[in-house]
Amino acid sequence: MATMTGKVPVTVLTGFLGSGKTTLLNHLLSQEEAEGTAVIVNEFGAIGIDGQLVIGVDEDVIEINNGCICCTVRADLVTTIERLLSRPQPVRRILIETTGLADPAPVIQSFMLDEGLRASTELDAFVTVVDARHNPLWLSIGEEAEAAGRENVAKEQIAFADILLLNKTDLVVEAELAACETELRHINPLARIRRMRDGSVPASELLGIRAFDLRNALAIEPELLSDVEHEHDDAITSVALRPEGDLDPTTFFQWLNRFVQDRGADILRIKGIVPFIGEARRYVFHGVHMTLDGRPGRPWRSGEPRCGEIVFIGRNLDAGEIERGIVQCGVAQAA
Repeated sequence: MATMTGKVPVTVLTGFLGSGKTTLLNHLLSQEEAEGTAVIVNEFGAIGIDGQLVIGVDEDVIEINNGCICCTVRADLVTTIERLLSRPQPVRRILIETTGLADPAPVIQSFMLDEGLRASTELDAFVTVVDARHNPLWLSIGEEAEAAGRENVAKEQIAFADILLLNKTDLVVEAELAACETELRHINPLARIRRMRDGSVPASELLGIRAFDLRNALAIEPELLSDVEHEHDDAITSVALRPEGDLDPTTFFQWLNRFVQDRGADILRIKGIVPFIGEARRYVFHGVHMTLDGRPGRPWRSGEPRCGEIVFIGRNLDAGEIERGIVQCGVAQAA
């Protein structure tokens, strides 16, 4: 449903790698308030996995892969929204899940500087999901990037937020939560901070709240509307694999755990969907740094190819090493 201005409201979900954006998105879309929502999921790697994990809804889910909407596939965002709004079916609102490496400023620029988007859409809120367990690490990595003349993406995502959702609160003690909230408030004194677990938040607290204020964004970045080109840290890359055929779960878990322990310092994000020998359901897993989690997903559909998809995002990744590891567990082909 359009706003009083007749424009379609847009909510942007951002947050560093592995913070819990897709889990939050699923919770929002399961609620009545999200009816009629079009969803755009942006992924850094060549393979889109998060879009497959948006479940239990009939709304549109459109993927924009192989780059961030804040830079390399920015034009794709504009084109995607224009196509959405030109269709006969009405769009009540748009929800955008950015990559974990997206800088909010260029995303705001797209809506402010593109004449078509400015006339048809209205930014409703920037919602940033913060991983309570790993946020100190991400900010530390960001400080190193700043010292090298690059952007501190985790800090930028926090600074531009209208709402900060402190996630994974069950994985840290109260003193760490309080320290994290103090740091968030130091970076962004204007945003509302809300604790959550497993992405569970009433949609009414995030959708249709008219929280975005361009004046606040300009106070953070005075050159926001100058359309300065944004570039990512070249050291951060993605490796995408599509294992063909079933994998042996014992061999796979042994290899994956060993790889994470050996390379964990350089791994920012792992996510994947794989078929296991003798299993009727897909196995869905993800990891942040040295932490791994996974569980059986939906059953493989009749006639659906049992083809896995795995993405690694990090620094100094050796695609050959990763592919050889997967090959030991079954048959893999680089994407």
